[in-house]
Amino acid sequence: MSSGNSIESVLHETRSFPPSAEFSAQANIKSQEEYQQMWQRAKDDPAGFWGDMAENLDWFKKYDSVLEGDMPETKWFSGGKLNASYQCLDRHLDSWRKNKAAIIWEGEPGDVRVLRYQDLYREVCKFANVLKSLGVETGDRVTLYMPMIPELAIAMLACARIGAPHSIIFGGFSSEAIADRNNDAQAKVVVTADGGWRRGKVVPLKANVDGSLDKSPSVQKVVVVRRTGCDVDMVPDRDYWWHDLAEKASPDCDPVELDSEHPLYILYTSGSTGKPKGVLHTTAGYMLGTTMTSKWVFDLKEDDTYWCTADIGWVTGHSYIVYGPLSNGATTLMYEGAPNWPDEGRFWEIVEKYQVNIFYTAPTAIRAFIKWGDDWPAKSDLSSLRLLGTVGEPISPDAWMWYHKTIGQERCPIVDTWWQTETGGIMLSPLPGVTATKPGSCTTPLPGVVPDIVTEEGESLGDNQGGLLVMKQPWPHMLRTLYGDHDRFLDVYFSKIDGCYFAGDGARRDEDGCYWIMGRVDDVINVAGHRLSTMEVESALGAHSAVAEAAVVGFPHEIKGEGICCFVTLKTADGTDELKKELIAHVRTQIGAIATPDQIRFAAAVPKTRSGKIMRRLLRDIAAGKESVGDTTTLEDYSVLASLRAEDG
Repeated sequence: MSSGNSIESVLHETRSFPPSAEFSAQANIKSQEEYQQMWQRAKDDPAGFWGDMAENLDWFKKYDSVLEGDMPETKWFSGGKLNASYQCLDRHLDSWRKNKAAIIWEGEPGDVRVLRYQDLYREVCKFANVLKSLGVETGDRVTLYMPMIPELAIAMLACARIGAPHSIIFGGFSSEAIADRNNDAQAKVVVTADGGWRRGKVVPLKANVDGSLDKSPSVQKVVVVRRTGCDVDMVPDRDYWWHDLAEKASPDCDPVELDSEHPLYILYTSGSTGKPKGVLHTTAGYMLGTTMTSKWVFDLKEDDTYWCTADIGWVTGHSYIVYGPLSNGATTLMYEGAPNWPDEGRFWEIVEKYQVNIFYTAPTAIRAFIKWGDDWPAKSDLSSLRLLGTVGEPISPDAWMWYHKTIGQERCPIVDTWWQTETGGIMLSPLPGVTATKPGSCTTPLPGVVPDIVTEEGESLGDNQGGLLVMKQPWPHMLRTLYGDHDRFLDVYFSKIDGCYFAGDGARRDEDGCYWIMGRVDDVINVAGHRLSTMEVESALGAHSAVAEAAVVGFPHEIKGEGICCFVTLKTADGTDELKKELIAHVRTQIGAIATPDQIRFAAAVPKTRSGKIMRRLLRDIAAGKESVGDTTTLEDYSVLASLRAEDG
């Protein structure tokens, strides 16, 4: 039976993988003792700890105090002056790094560009001057709606250089969604491209921007990168080609000395319906958080080639393609296109071609790799890899083990990272030289992160009791507000549990102090009074040899309150009634009768955003027999919805 209003934890994983002595010896954090000392000091003396860490940034003017106020109304490094673009570029130019590759970029068609730190610096300064020539001033907001090309990183850093907060909109969003975000941010300029490549086809980015501008009265100018060469409409005195403006711009632009709490960017979280939430991050705390977490979690070394496969349109790309790696002087790889274009071996060919050392991707991508088969990675030499990471959602133990064996070849530590748009950077993660990893667990909090598992009344729960994951202490890279709506910020994140940030996720902590994320609390199913995590049912299904991927949602059930509906993608075999029975029995065996699925629906794929997140809201509607509402513009493949509706369960 469930205990109070805790979430029942039914998944038990006992395998453990300590780091090798060789890895620990060279790691940035080398021992459990070192980690514990750091974590305890950050908890007991956050101002002292983060003050020491702030030595990793370059300041124009040192701050007066490290931390002011209590959560949620906190300020970090008050009185300090710095610039995020300077952190990522200028400070590397007085060293050998000026000739080091900052960004290695490969386009989907196979074109390649390498920008050294001094090249990137020059391009950023030129585009910062372009923005100024278009009337952008410190504090003005700039929308970036672009493909995964170097100009996106250049535009971000140019905005940061002049203190104009950027608002990046993922390239899968519709004209309507662009207009909503333009209006909320009151964006002055939009930067886009004629199009971008995705599975050999052009994504019509400029056309989507054009469709948004009638409803975006604040936008005065549009800058367009020529990427695909497709025909686009260019409106005189409004639309300008990037290359025309940049050609005339000076390569010198001094960085603006900005207050520590100056807004760096707004990033809209894609809510299902209603007004988008503009998460606002500030300069000093965010830069310190991304700088340190990149160094700790990815164990960055000077000669590493680091590849995060996310799109910069999502926070993972902000923090761990651009700001974190470049602040550390790392070499960061960007790839424009799809992982299965022209075939399912593309990612592994890139790993071999550029001798990638650190590979950071999403569980949903890993499940796709599993479905595509082991032959694809086997065709490429993956021996350069020394560290693997996952991000975006909980990873099931079976997918973790496949990643460990097939991609990591049983020698690469896996950092399973938990964090959110709102947290700005990684919060819970193994440290690769320290932590004994467990398949499916994000293990332990990073220094400065003080989590707890609580009931809805805020009472702390014991080991292996599922509840609400909260943060009890502020951290530098936390969001400061929702742009233009501070009341909503307080209500969404700080009203549920007094004095705590509530993440919206359910979790448990095991007897070793390791955390297991059980999915969004919204995704908890209440079956006959038992609150079950959908992630655990998905993990059980994923352990069956026939299953490539599973997505589990609840639906109204007249007897049990909620029933369990499982959308299952198979590796090869056609779905049969016999296999449905076998999977139902498998879940009962793995978890127990309480988790018995009511429906198994076979599907060629489940609906996902192009960032890889399963659109569970749509699945809940389908399971309940309802029409879906809300924004589906980021859906990767609309035909998936039609096929799921045709499936009668």
